[in-house]
Amino acid sequence: MSNLPDEAFRNTIGTIDEGGKRKFIFPKKPSGKFYDYRKIVSYVLLAILFINPFIKINGNQFMMFNILERRFNIFGFPFWPQDFYLFVISMLVGVVFIILFTVVFGRIFCGWICPQTIFLEMVFRRIEYWIDGDRGSQTRLARQEWNAEKIRKRVLKWTIFFLISFLIANVFLAYLVGSDALFLMIEQGPVKQASNFIALLIFTSIFYFVFVWFREQVCIIACPYGRLQGVLLDNKSINVAYDFVRGEKEEGRAKFKKNEDRALTGKGDCIDCLQCVHVCPMGIDIRNGTQLECTNCTACIDECDHIMESVGLPKGLIRYASEDEIAKKEPFKFTTRMKGYTAVLFILLSIFVGMLFLRTDVQAVILRLPGQLFQHNGEKISNVYTYKIVNKTMKDYNDIHFELIDQKGEIKNVGKKHFKIAKEGISQGTLFIEIDEVLLESDKTKVKIGVYNGSELLQTTTTNFLGPRSFN
Repeated sequence: MSNLPDEAFRNTIGTIDEGGKRKFIFPKKPSGKFYDYRKIVSYVLLAILFINPFIKINGNQFMMFNILERRFNIFGFPFWPQDFYLFVISMLVGVVFIILFTVVFGRIFCGWICPQTIFLEMVFRRIEYWIDGDRGSQTRLARQEWNAEKIRKRVLKWTIFFLISFLIANVFLAYLVGSDALFLMIEQGPVKQASNFIALLIFTSIFYFVFVWFREQVCIIACPYGRLQGVLLDNKSINVAYDFVRGEKEEGRAKFKKNEDRALTGKGDCIDCLQCVHVCPMGIDIRNGTQLECTNCTACIDECDHIMESVGLPKGLIRYASEDEIAKKEPFKFTTRMKGYTAVLFILLSIFVGMLFLRTDVQAVILRLPGQLFQHNGEKISNVYTYKIVNKTMKDYNDIHFELIDQKGEIKNVGKKHFKIAKEGISQGTLFIEIDEVLLESDKTKVKIGVYNGSELLQTTTTNFLGPRSFN
């Protein structure tokens, strides 16, 4: 007989039956220390998620990701298309942080922080337990015919689920188009705000589909993060793990028998009660080892600890641990790989912070008009330029004008010399720069231009000034 472990479980997933059809999971209602901690973390994160788009700092929405208009607010700081490099670096920081977190702590993000898990386990399933009952009641309800009880419970549950999905869609829309646009749609009605209202209905339908039917399939099929486990995890990563050394021992698992000394019989501490399987929202058996479907939700830890306590065996048969800790009794070490990811994260954070300090509230770009040469205007040389000024702030600038810095000359703006830029506004136009020919040191001179609001210098920019070539 082969001593190789049975790996047949890896050929299927817990949500598919032998016929290849979808198998709905009815997990047992979890309880215990970790579940209580998760509830606290989840409801704090939900509060932050719902409040964020309605908080304003200096007139800026605290968090907004307006992809269509390419406007982003992060922690109250507005980011424009001109700041896209900052957004890219912040995303890289987030990716490297999640990679480092996964290498060290496994898939803990999925079980504790992921919005999909939080909404499903802490909102929708808890409503389901309240209406349909625990695992046994849910299983019986799913199998029974459509009588008055089943219709009443299904209609009540699906109606509540729809209302919650509609609420989530409103918050999601506030992140995308801004809370002001959301309130305007509520005030003006769906007819005048048809595009936003259609988007709201689409988002509601997606959330309703996900939390009523698709559920854990999102983590298995749609989410790419689970696939990263095979690349990121190793024997030193901390995961929700089954202590197979203690659980199996020499004789393997066995049912619990009262007054039996399992140390003498050689039986493992796992009494094969299957409660860790019944409580799992992904329908897997944690005793098979690390699996793609596992989200490290800790429900099996709480359930196993309760069983161990009830039969007088030590807790911790399922716990947070690395494979090396279980198999080799090695303590956790911060490996070279982890140090490498930490160094990359530190470098990216340093670059991001540095660029944030260099970022200005007003961005000006002044470029020579393509195809235009310089012009003689008496003893002066004139060049024509186009300018674009972006006001990234929530305040109006009413006295914008240009001045040459470190160079004698004159700037003539086409139109008014002094003009306004509204908050979060853009101003574009044409200007001429005139400089005495005798002051030009070469045919191409670098000039620095200051953008002022009254006497306040907002931004400086440089451009090239062309003049006649000297043959001296």
